[in-house]
Amino acid sequence: MIILARAGSIAVASLGLLAGHASAQPAKLGCTSAQTAQGTQTLHCEKAITIVAESGAKFELGDRNRDGHVDSVELSNKALLLEVPKKPGRVRFNVLTPQAIAAVRGTKWAVDAEGGKTSVFVVDGRVSVARSAGRGSVVLGPGDGVDVETSGDLIVKRWPPARVTALMARLGQ
Repeated sequence: MIILARAGSIAVASLGLLAGHASAQPAKLGCTSAQTAQGTQTLHCEKAITIVAESGAKFELGDRNRDGHVDSVELSNKALLLEVPKKPGRVRFNVLTPQAIAAVRGTKWAVDAEGGKTSVFVVDGRVSVARSAGRGSVVLGPGDGVDVETSGDLIVKRWPPARVTALMARLGQ
């Protein structure tokens, strides 16, 4: 799997994001990577952060505070399952997509960026979800999800088991 590299990667790298091949990038931010039999990639990062990427997902790991540890992900396609334990003094962990920003201090949640929509589902904990354009935000709890499109209200819904099962299966869960 290749992590999305954008034009102007020199400017991006100076902001704390690292782009490149998945096998090279994780080590730079204290992460190790392993492929699973289901085709997903699991990143185990320092500070007990785990990121499971759907096969073919395009994303960049980020280090916003430049401490050498991953504290954000920019996701442009497909789904990620993230587990970030709550720890005192830890900076919020963000997932940025074209439509949304999902921010947490400690939880387990999934983010799916497909076409013109981002879907966020919380397995455990709480996640704040805001539009990338800055119009509207919601807070999700366990079992809650929201679909973020370029327009329309952000409506928190209890996801039906079939939808949760389908997303988790794509992530090898």
